[in-house]
Amino acid sequence: MEGVKKTKQKPRGVAALGAGPGRPKGVPNKITTEFRETVNALLRENSGNVSLWLSDVARDDPAKALDLLCKLAEYATPKLARTELAGDKDAPLVISWQSDQS
Repeated sequence: MEGVKKTKQKPRGVAALGAGPGRPKGVPNKITTEFRETVNALLRENSGNVSLWLSDVARDDPAKALDLLCKLAEYATPKLARTELAGDKDAPLVISWQSDQS
């Protein structure tokens, strides 16, 4: 079997076409979108109950009620990414802006 050269086969069928365009960057997948919509609808429909439930929990443990509220909020709004600003180590970071108000 010495001297037998293996040749690479060309892809055939769907593999020959390559990867498809896929989902555009930043667009959540269908399941994520449906899940968020379901949670938002559940919160909307039970807003009165959630308020009562949180009040009941807050009577005994206000910190736990706040924790539960924060956990619910994570499903209704996306988390913000942390951003770090770094300047030159030898020069201070200068931030300026102009106000449109006169």
